[in-house]
Amino acid sequence: MQEMSFSAEIESIPDVTAWIDEELEKLGCSMKAQMQIDLAIDEIFSNIARYAYPDKSGSVTIRYSFEAASRLFSVAFIDQGIPFDPLRHEDPDTSLDISEREVGGLGIFLVKKTMDEIGYHYRDGKNILCLKKTI
Repeated sequence: MQEMSFSAEIESIPDVTAWIDEELEKLGCSMKAQMQIDLAIDEIFSNIARYAYPDKSGSVTIRYSFEAASRLFSVAFIDQGIPFDPLRHEDPDTSLDISEREVGGLGIFLVKKTMDEIGYHYRDGKNILCLKKTI
């Protein structure tokens, strides 16, 4: 398991993505799976950067691991911001015309659709969102 902390700012996303991509490339991850993981990083990290710490700056700890036998790559996002479980919110109605849809929620929806497993819990004052993808 590897772990690194980043400032909870949009500008940190390329650093997070580069750090994860370096490991995915070493593991022989397919380009499709890597792009899906990169999209998930962008969506989750940007939501934390925008909403977790409204009155102050904060950090996000990224933790990843890999189970070789199952080829399951896990990445967790850990922050001490406002408690928020993105899995408890309804998915947007994608059958509606874009002009009729409510704003927000599409990023989390895409993450749910592209990852194999997603879990959330709040423990010891921390949001912990874990994504898993077979690579």
